[in-house]
Amino acid sequence: MSNKRKAEHIELFVTDKQIERSGNYFDGIELVHRALPEISLQQVDTSCFFLGKRLAFPFVISSMTGGNTKQLIELNRVLSLAAEECQVAMGVGSQRIALSDSQAVESFELRKYAPTVPLIANIGAVQLNYGLQLEQVGEMISMLEADAIYLHFNPLQEVIQPEGDTDFSSLADKVQALVEAVDVPVIAKEVGCGFSLPDLMLLKQAGIRWIDVAGRGGTSWSRLENHRRQSKGLDDDLGIVFQDWGIPTPEVIRLVAQYPEFKVLASGGLRNGVDMVKSLVLGAELCAMAAPLLECAKQGVEQTVEKIQQLQQEFRLGLFLLGCADIQQVKGNLKLIR
Repeated sequence: MSNKRKAEHIELFVTDKQIERSGNYFDGIELVHRALPEISLQQVDTSCFFLGKRLAFPFVISSMTGGNTKQLIELNRVLSLAAEECQVAMGVGSQRIALSDSQAVESFELRKYAPTVPLIANIGAVQLNYGLQLEQVGEMISMLEADAIYLHFNPLQEVIQPEGDTDFSSLADKVQALVEAVDVPVIAKEVGCGFSLPDLMLLKQAGIRWIDVAGRGGTSWSRLENHRRQSKGLDDDLGIVFQDWGIPTPEVIRLVAQYPEFKVLASGGLRNGVDMVKSLVLGAELCAMAAPLLECAKQGVEQTVEKIQQLQQEFRLGLFLLGCADIQQVKGNLKLIR
């Protein structure tokens, strides 16, 4: 992935507001309000543990970017500083660029900014069919000093992308080999379309135990890549036809949570602390967001911290209004759905 493409992604997200699809699928889930919660707001403990480290609340700054330009380097620096201050986890964008461009490595050397929180490396699963070596995956983990690595699956984005890598054949065995080769957890992550049951069965057999569902409902990478198709003279509007393809995030959370082998990270259209509470009720362990933080990150650390603190406040209040003093009382508790 080139620096130019990453910069284009950020610019297009800002200029085309319809890339944010706002599925609002969480609005259909109503929780049981407690007029007598029988606890004080101060009693509510939002903390949890993820990858052996304590978080202030179950939140991950989801993967956005990385590269050798000043903007890309600064965005990851801001996000990592905010993650450390707020004591939340952070994932980076695809690190493939750092394998071919040594100047891009700086954007992924974030442990100096975030010494105590979980950091998650990132590479596309399809690259295992395009010459990616397991040793290179180890390099990505090392450059970030990562606690885990995202292995992202994005077939729709790749087929719409003008220069996309579209050979997704026979990946499951290669995923298993990667899981067995690295010494950190591998988190399977979609990028906006979700996972189906056949996918989960293959990932289970491959040894995956963390699933970032990234279902339909937020950013449409299909629509975003359609802009890039048009800029290259491809006027077929394929990305518009498929802009709402996929499984809504709440449905994917419910599906994955049925299988005790998996731990669920909810993402894909979550936009506030109430969506986070609903995700945990459906069975998620943690929640991740990217889009709500992008504009804040462009403004600076202070604005990003304020946004994360706002999300924590919303999440905390949601637990309080359910009469739940900690997240253990919420996770997978379907009785809280009205």
